[in-house]
Amino acid sequence: MMINSFPHTRLRRNRHDDATRRLVSENQLHIDNLIWPIFVCEGENQRQKVAAMPGVERVSLDLVVEHVRPAVELGIPAIALFPVTPMSKRDEYGTEALNKDNLMCRAARTLKAAFPQLALIGDVALDPYTSHGHDGLIKNGQILNDESVDILSKQALNQAQAGIDIIAPSDMMDGRVRAIRQLLDENGLQTTRIMAYAAKYASAFYGPFRDALGSDALLHGDKKTYQMNPANSDEALREVALDLQEGADMVMVKPGMPYLDIIHRVREHFKAPTFAYQVSGEYSMIMAAVENGWLDREKSIMESLMAFRRAGCHGILTYFAVEAARILRGQ
Repeated sequence: MMINSFPHTRLRRNRHDDATRRLVSENQLHIDNLIWPIFVCEGENQRQKVAAMPGVERVSLDLVVEHVRPAVELGIPAIALFPVTPMSKRDEYGTEALNKDNLMCRAARTLKAAFPQLALIGDVALDPYTSHGHDGLIKNGQILNDESVDILSKQALNQAQAGIDIIAPSDMMDGRVRAIRQLLDENGLQTTRIMAYAAKYASAFYGPFRDALGSDALLHGDKKTYQMNPANSDEALREVALDLQEGADMVMVKPGMPYLDIIHRVREHFKAPTFAYQVSGEYSMIMAAVENGWLDREKSIMESLMAFRRAGCHGILTYFAVEAARILRGQ
C-alpha cells in the first residue's frame, strides 16, 4: 500500500470536523448489534440489586414484561435469559433444567406472549441448576462429558418447546452442538437456532455473574477441564470449526474485551455470524471506574462496544444494551 508523505498527505484532514469523521468511519454501532442479558428470579414484586454489578437487577416474573419493555421499544432485537434457581430446586444432577415449568420456561412463555417478535436466547448449561455449581455432571470428582451432553440436549429441547428462539449452549462439553441439533430436528424444531459459546475461556471475569446467579459459593474447584485456557488462540479456531460443523448457526467468544484478538481471528477465518459477551467482570470494571469519577460513563461504554464491532462482531451481549440504545437514539 502506497501512502504519500507529509505534507502532501495530512491524515488529520479527515478528522477536521464531525461530518467528515462520520463520512469516513470504518465501523458503525447500531441498536441491531445489541443483546441484553437479564436475570429472572422466583417470587413476586422482586427487584433484587446485584451488589457486584451496579445498575443490574434480578427481577421476578410478574415484573419481567415491564422490565423488558424499554428494550423492546428501543428496538433491541434479542434478550438473553438467565434464571436464578433457588437452592431448594438444585441437586447434583441439575434435574430442574428438565422441568417444563422451571423458571426459564415460564419466563420464555411470559415474554413470548407479550413480545412475539422479540428473539429470546436461552442459556444451556447445568450450573444454574446443580448444587455443585458446575456446567455438567460429576462422578468421582470428574466432569462427565457424554452423560452431560445427554441432559444438556434435553434441556435445550425443553427451552425450545417453551418458546426460546435461539439455544445458546455455554457448557463447553465436546459434541453438545451436534446432539442438540439432532434432538431439535427430531422434534420438528428445525428453525430453532443455535448460538454456540464456541470459544469460552476459563476466565476470572465471570465473578459478578456467578454472584448474580447465586452459584459462586457453590462451585467446587474450577472449570478448567472444560472451559478454554486463556493462553490459547489456535485452539479457539478448532472449537469454532467443530461447532459450525455440528450445526451451530452462530458462534460466540466469551469473555469479550480481553479476547478481541480471538473475535477477530474467528470472524476473519470463518466469515460466520460472530458474537461476543461483554461479561459481568468487564461491566463491573467500567462501572467501578465510572462511579469513582475515573471514566466518562457514556464515552467509555460506547468506546468499549465499538471495540467489538471493530474486531468483527455482528452482535454483543452486554448489560449496557438499554443504555447504549438510548444513547444511539439520542435520548
